[in-house]
Amino acid sequence: MKMVAGVMTGTSVDGIDVVLARLAGSGRALRAEVVAFSGHPMPDDVRIRVEALIAGQTTTARQLAVLHADLGRMTARAVEAAVRAAGGEGAMPQLVGMHGQTVWHAPREGATLQLGDASVAAHLLGVPVVGDFRTGDVALGGEGAPLVPYADWALYVDDDEDRVLVNLGGMANITVLPARAGRDDVVAFDTGPANVLLDGAARKLLGEPFDRDGRCALGGRAHGGLLSRWLAHDYFRAAPPKSTGRELFSESYLHARLEEGAAEGLGTEDLMATLVALTVQTVSRAVEQYAPPSARVYVGGGGAHNRAVMHGLEAALGRSGPGRSEGAGAGHAEGAGAGHALDRFAALGVDGDAREALAFAVLAHEAMNHVATGMPRVTGASARAFQGKICYPGTY
Repeated sequence: MKMVAGVMTGTSVDGIDVVLARLAGSGRALRAEVVAFSGHPMPDDVRIRVEALIAGQTTTARQLAVLHADLGRMTARAVEAAVRAAGGEGAMPQLVGMHGQTVWHAPREGATLQLGDASVAAHLLGVPVVGDFRTGDVALGGEGAPLVPYADWALYVDDDEDRVLVNLGGMANITVLPARAGRDDVVAFDTGPANVLLDGAARKLLGEPFDRDGRCALGGRAHGGLLSRWLAHDYFRAAPPKSTGRELFSESYLHARLEEGAAEGLGTEDLMATLVALTVQTVSRAVEQYAPPSARVYVGGGGAHNRAVMHGLEAALGRSGPGRSEGAGAGHAEGAGAGHALDRFAALGVDGDAREALAFAVLAHEAMNHVATGMPRVTGASARAFQGKICYPGTY
């Protein structure tokens, strides 16, 4: 088996996740063994520059070029730190897959941009690095995202159980895996915002980087009228294929929602609960609409640590649990769902926080196998795209 590192930097711009995994095989015969997983904070100066770029602040070609190189160096340092942290379990990987930092995603305009120079990382690490996974699919008319469904199909399809995999990152997305699903049976899309709004609101309202354990939201109740208006957004009504990001659910979007809450006289707890309810309802509606009635739902990502979100999902999807009696009005905004049982992603044998980084290890591994990992059913592309640009070090 080959040691491969997967590196993920998401829309929350809060850290760098690194998985070290042993991989062998291809497609549904692919085998993956996670050796180590570690999270590394995003350097403040890099985060500030990335967020300024996403927010549309004016920049220069020089600043853009320097940030691109800095993110490549940051990736190399994160991989080296992950190897050190793994101690005797870790070894320098033979291959790295890096998502890069998305700063603009506009597939309808035929464009997407992830910064982080894979060639810089390859030459610093001395191993091949695969990056820039979205552009091939976008070139074929696809959304270029979500990217994890190929790995989801290869690793998590079950012969007997219908499954839905939910990731609560900066954005929330679902992958629907019917039992014995073929590659073209997979349905996946971004359902809407998750941590990008919740963490942004926590910074503004609480002076904290996030609402730890969802404590603030659990003390409040969602405002039904506001929630109904928010759910009427065109993105939530659109059918897949679809993907989204901070281009749509931006700082200005959050500011407008907070102003609406203040105009309704909502306190901080109720405002946080209403934002939680937006994530809960957009995820649960997507599950109910696109998943088989018997599907079991596995939840991972940073938002899975937010008890308000998890209690809301339990209530909205119909599983009895503490979410029915505690605040976070998310679980009370609409009636119980179809009865899907919920579980943590870790029940599938992989840490839910590590799922996306592992997916990029898989995509890099398959790129070296000359496999086109595009998923036209998911993205709407005209054909299966080859995802990733392979950068070799000079000593390779």
